[in-house]
Amino acid sequence: MRDAHSVRATTGGRELIFETGAIACLAHGSVVARQGDAVVLAAVVASHDPPGERDFFPLTVEYREKLASAGRIPGGYLRRESRATEAETLAARFVDRSIRPLFPEGFLNETQATITVLSYDPDVDPGVLAINAASAALRCSGIPWDGPVAAVRVAQAGETLTAAPTAAERADASLDLLVSFTCAGLVMAEGRMDQHGEERIVEVIGFARGHVTPILQAQDELRSLAGVPARDFVPEPIPCEVVAAVEGQLFPLLGALIGASSKQERRKVVESATRRVRAALASLAPESMLDRAMSLALRRHLRDAVLRGMRLDGRRLDEVRPISAVTGWLPRAHGSAVFTRGETQAVVTCTLGTGREELEMETLDGPVRRPFMLHYNFPPYSVGEIKPSRGPGRRELGHGNLARAALEPVLPPAAEFPYTIRVESDITQSNGSSSMATVCGGSLALMDAGVPISAPVAGVAMGLVLEGPSHTVLTDIMGDEDHAGDMDFKVAGTRKGVTAIQLDNKLGAVPENLLAGALAQAQAARLDILDAMDRARSEPRTGPRDGVPRVEMVRIRPNRIRELIGPSGKTIQDIQTGTGARVEVDRDGTVRVYADSQPKIARAVGRIRELTGFAEVGG
Repeated sequence: MRDAHSVRATTGGRELIFETGAIACLAHGSVVARQGDAVVLAAVVASHDPPGERDFFPLTVEYREKLASAGRIPGGYLRRESRATEAETLAARFVDRSIRPLFPEGFLNETQATITVLSYDPDVDPGVLAINAASAALRCSGIPWDGPVAAVRVAQAGETLTAAPTAAERADASLDLLVSFTCAGLVMAEGRMDQHGEERIVEVIGFARGHVTPILQAQDELRSLAGVPARDFVPEPIPCEVVAAVEGQLFPLLGALIGASSKQERRKVVESATRRVRAALASLAPESMLDRAMSLALRRHLRDAVLRGMRLDGRRLDEVRPISAVTGWLPRAHGSAVFTRGETQAVVTCTLGTGREELEMETLDGPVRRPFMLHYNFPPYSVGEIKPSRGPGRRELGHGNLARAALEPVLPPAAEFPYTIRVESDITQSNGSSSMATVCGGSLALMDAGVPISAPVAGVAMGLVLEGPSHTVLTDIMGDEDHAGDMDFKVAGTRKGVTAIQLDNKLGAVPENLLAGALAQAQAARLDILDAMDRARSEPRTGPRDGVPRVEMVRIRPNRIRELIGPSGKTIQDIQTGTGARVEVDRDGTVRVYADSQPKIARAVGRIRELTGFAEVGG
């Protein structure tokens, strides 16, 4: 058993406690984080075995919420937690995106972080607590890692910003943003907002920055108390003569790479060049070392070109790829769109259903219902690969969640449009920013289905190349630019303002002084994209398409609900059987009548009137 230690920090007016040395002591690092009644355990382990021929970093993050933490027993036959829920998967991604950029280059040992919610407080975001706990556990583990990192959530209600908001404050917020920082700058950001301006977003991130310093200091203090020695790690160097030989052979073969018209063409250039270099230098170094050197040289070649103002496809640095968009592409879908930007394409549908088709989810707060769903699919053929279909993974859930957050602020309230809405995006080809293509295609599909959104929404992904004092921001990045660059900054919004952002980086931290310029460049690109989308459809369709269920809402007195439903539901079932309409009743007396024709609705409403009468205005 290690010696137990604890430290305290205050952020957003709330105390945060880190404890180590008492729980999960066989893990390489473990921390219990407490805030209010919330308790989260984070444990991290990294293999001591050398990576061998591995050329990637196998980091896995597992985040699980025990329903016992909220005093609840799981539903279902087994009455135990099984596979991770969507909320758990998204929280795991937040942790992963906050800690992954801080592992040193060349560290390829298998590493796992496991975070478990042991006690739930409705007014404490367990996902934020998980990031801070995982960082503290890594900090106390001795695993090579350039942390700490600290996370905070910020909400805005009216003009007031609040750090570490309560559940009620988040529910009423027009802006809800999760950010993580190191001492050097911004690591990760994700959030939704109700069409806020770019300047406000910069202000909010600056506000959040002021609340993470105590958390960073507390983690450093905990590490000093724990006294865990740092693990020795020296990345395997590539000899200078190998680097020079690879660059000398490779660079002359890449002349056709810059300005190539397609992803496939660029891939052929790279494959041909690397094959020739591998054969020419086979006697100089092992193949694995040559491949590492070529990967680094190719990345340097692309980055140098960007810093000179040259892009792979010949575009200007602030230029969006060519766009085409079509709506009403599928004859039987309620709404559909095909959105193509460069070599990225999304086929998106919108389906309208009744209230009974809302998504029901089990959460720590109890069962919740979601009337708007967005599902994102990324089949392997979209990038010319062969893989088994295993259902949506973490990436698909993360991209779908971002696109849903981007579109949600423009949806009509349920009182005006009482439908369940499902948007589904199938990425049919991909070369960068498929989540933002989903936002654009989703906006068009919603309008094609007749959903009265308040404004069209578009999205664009911004990139960054930073070398010393020099930096270049790229608009509408492609896959290769994302791979060689330092930042992936997705910004979605309307002409009025931003509705969602997501930022990831590979530097460890992004200097915050670069954000204002990136947001301004993204705004200009977004307006160009919206102009292109307007040419396909600029306003929602008036009236539903064929096949969309019609709906009418009426009100009855709550004390007459029993008469409408009847004994064992017999009366309402008779109405539905006799008229062909579907009738749904809320506890407040709101009745929604759905049918595929207006006469069916009229007959059902007439029966409801006969049974209950309508509530009087003000009654």
